[in-house]
Amino acid sequence: MSPRPADNPVLDVHAHILLPALQQLVADADPEGFAALQAMEVRRNGPESMAASGKMIKERWPQLTDLHRRLADMDAQGVDVQLVSPSPSHFYYFAGDELALQVAQQANQAVREFMDRAPERLNGLGLVPLQHPHLMVQALEHAVLECGLLGVEIGSYAATPGDPDRSTVELSDPRLEPFWGRAEELGALVFLHPFGCSLDERLDRFYLANTVSQPAENAVALSHLIFSGVLDRHPALKVVAAHGGGYLPTTLGRSDHAWKVRPEAHGCAQPPSSYLQKLYFDSLVHSPAELRALVAAAGPEQVLLGSDYPFDMGSDLPVDEVQAAGLPAGDEARVLGGNARRLGITAAAALTTRPTA
Repeated sequence: MSPRPADNPVLDVHAHILLPALQQLVADADPEGFAALQAMEVRRNGPESMAASGKMIKERWPQLTDLHRRLADMDAQGVDVQLVSPSPSHFYYFAGDELALQVAQQANQAVREFMDRAPERLNGLGLVPLQHPHLMVQALEHAVLECGLLGVEIGSYAATPGDPDRSTVELSDPRLEPFWGRAEELGALVFLHPFGCSLDERLDRFYLANTVSQPAENAVALSHLIFSGVLDRHPALKVVAAHGGGYLPTTLGRSDHAWKVRPEAHGCAQPPSSYLQKLYFDSLVHSPAELRALVAAAGPEQVLLGSDYPFDMGSDLPVDEVQAAGLPAGDEARVLGGNARRLGITAAAALTTRPTA
């Protein structure tokens, strides 16, 4: 791979780190909630997938925790900068108020400490407690203003396992309005990464809990954002959807039709497909044809390189996969780094100031 100019780095916006200390904190603080979460994961994924995932995590432990291995892999991939976020297994959306805020703040600080070890190659995203909308602004400000992160990672919804009385928080929930507004004010990235799916046992075989649930959850969550008018009220909001936005970007014809004929689907000002140009998507779709379709649907300015490093459902050669799509040279350059830089994503060392209140 030929050297790239210093002012044209390749930026991977979808890469994870594992935080074992965070898991231990939660397991010790709320053993019943943690056990319920584990039981739900077994029910949703099934024993075969749980065993395979356990083996995969064990094999990829160095990539998830060791900085030097990560940097070597980035060099081999042709990636100059990674935007790292906690593994979505750290969402812990069952946690009560006090523990939830502690989890978010500890995760934010841990990401900051990790990226400070290689600030010329890394930047980071933190966490917010989606299950407690009243705490999300505080956690967001901690991530961005106190820890100097570029934004936060959220799931597609929040619900407490085993507690039917705890209301599900969808991204259309009016209680999230202060969070969306503050994220817009700060110019903070909101990285949408599903983890888990409410279809539960229907997906407990054949790894459908990942291959079907992740695209479906992206489509549901983004539809909540669009149809509820969040993107109308917050036009400068920076939402980046993992996994190419799932099923949504290339199947919006039905949504546009519903917007025209159904009054309850008319909560947004424009046809739903028009909001693809207000959202951003990573390139992780595992198919050259699907990547071309995503770029065609959303526009070449809305797609960013993403690898899901280092999980097995990610890409070990994310740059090669973008190049395999055969995009026009200008569009390829945008996906590999230009769009990320336009969003303000860069190595931590390149930032001379942090956002202010």
